[in-house]
Amino acid sequence: MNKLKTTNKPDDSEVYCTTREAADMLHVSLRTVQLWVEAGVLRAWKTDGGHRRLPLSSVKELIQERMGKGNIAPAPVVESARENFSVLVLEDDEDMLKLYRLTMAAWQMPIQLTFVSSVFEALVVIGRCPPDLLITDLRISGVDGFEIIKLLRNDPVLRSLNIVAVTGMGAEEIEERGGLSSEITVFTKPVSFDQLQGYVKACLAHRLLVDRQKNET
Repeated sequence: MNKLKTTNKPDDSEVYCTTREAADMLHVSLRTVQLWVEAGVLRAWKTDGGHRRLPLSSVKELIQERMGKGNIAPAPVVESARENFSVLVLEDDEDMLKLYRLTMAAWQMPIQLTFVSSVFEALVVIGRCPPDLLITDLRISGVDGFEIIKLLRNDPVLRSLNIVAVTGMGAEEIEERGGLSSEITVFTKPVSFDQLQGYVKACLAHRLLVDRQKNET
């Protein structure tokens, strides 16, 4: 994947558009386009004033190759929608994703569950409405879990997002890949759903405490 092109001199043979125009063409939010650019899904360059400009060819390629001709961005699979604590699960192994769906849907907790199988889909969801918790594998085709975590931690709006990394990697291998910051919770595969459920319950308890404190003030 090509990363963000930051040259101040665009190709004169190209037609460029703004991020807002790209968002309108792709039928996604402006935030989604910005995330796609940072992840390298869309090519872009920056003007002297710091504004992004996207080659129209890059936008058209995304429409044709990643969404299918005439189709809108893929809709995520939402299993439940109770109250407003949202959990996004990113897993590219189909069998594992099915296990997540079956197990987590049975928890009967006040959470909204969204399941996606690619970083592309995850960035659509995050761009439209950031979740309260992201559960992601570290080995994912294309832009892997390490890169999406780095992307989110470098974003001023999304850096406080709760993240759980699920992986079969050992601590040494994780360090060789650059490591993970201390606030990232790591669960080893095969994942313990009892532990994962306990983590989500702790997040819910923290949310309740914060809401209570807000009401008291």
